Amino acid sequence: MSNAELAGVDEFSKEEWALVDEAIEKYKGKPGSLIPVLEEIQAVTGYLPESLQRHVARGLDVPLSQVYGVVTFYSFFTMKPRGKHRIRICLGTACHVRGAGRNVDQLKKSLGIDVGECTEDRKFGLEVVRCLGACGLAPVMVVDADTHKQVKEAKLDKILDGYRDEPDAS
Repeated sequence: MSNAELAGVDEFSKEEWALVDEAIEKYKGKPGSLIPVLEEIQAVTGYLPESLQRHVARGLDVPLSQVYGVVTFYSFFTMKPRGKHRIRICLGTACHVRGAGRNVDQLKKSLGIDVGECTEDRKFGLEVVRCLGACGLAPVMVVDADTHKQVKEAKLDKILDGYRDEPDAS
């Protein structure tokens, strides 16, 4: 990738770009490779901005519109950074009635972000969902794959501290 192509894409390290190129090379010329390539790349970068989509389109020799179409069609792909730890707050009826809205407000304040955003250090991303299927545990918050039940505002910082203290893999 040339310096001109990297302009505006400073958020990815040389190592990440090398892994992106490795994924493209691994699947290049194989039918049906677009989704596996995008999955592998998103696992490395955390999201798929337009500049990265252009790079994939060139690398796989497919139209950018095809890459964009796949990224925007499947909900597991994102064009915005989500954060290392994905926080999902249920706002279904049971959770809402038991205070999930206050939890969202507290998390927004504590993390300094709005719903749909991630912290500047990309450690946390905040999302709301309509139902997590755990109404008996309301209000529910899921961080990554961990379900936290009967979450009250006072418990939020303690829960997040467990994820803040994790060493970074990098």
